[in-house]
Amino acid sequence: MQKAGIILVVSGALIVIGLILLAAGNQVILEGVFQGNGKINSSQDLTISGEFNSEESSIGVFAVQVMEFKENTVSARVLDPFDNEIASRMVDEETVEEEFDIVDTGDYKLIIQTGSGEDIQVFGAIGPLPDAGKKSLSFVSAYILIIGMVGLVGSGIYKIKSKKKSI
Repeated sequence: MQKAGIILVVSGALIVIGLILLAAGNQVILEGVFQGNGKINSSQDLTISGEFNSEESSIGVFAVQVMEFKENTVSARVLDPFDNEIASRMVDEETVEEEFDIVDTGDYKLIIQTGSGEDIQVFGAIGPLPDAGKKSLSFVSAYILIIGMVGLVGSGIYKIKSKKKSI
């Protein structure tokens, strides 16, 4: 088999492996993350709740994304299992993310609300902060994908150069 063919096969395999690792990495990172979406207005909030174990993780994170973002219209707050507010944030850009402390085991709630009378489409997620090992899996998969794509381009360039030499 020619060099370009070998490089092409290896590059293709690296791309496939990178895509599989990327999908697996996303599954691992999103494990234990509770998500929800919907329309909110002054009479309807979006509540997303999830079970947290303070022995497994001491830090949680919530994220809110607002479609058709308008400034100072949406706020988010997190309630602990005893319905005490432990974190809150005005959504001052299209997507916000903030950490909070998990002190007690139980049901934590992310409440997204607005004072606006018009419907606003929002997406929210709440879950434990992923550890560094889980995050590194997505970096590894991205590097493997990049190496595979560089190899693909390299095999194309090598094939073109070898054809020019034979002419």
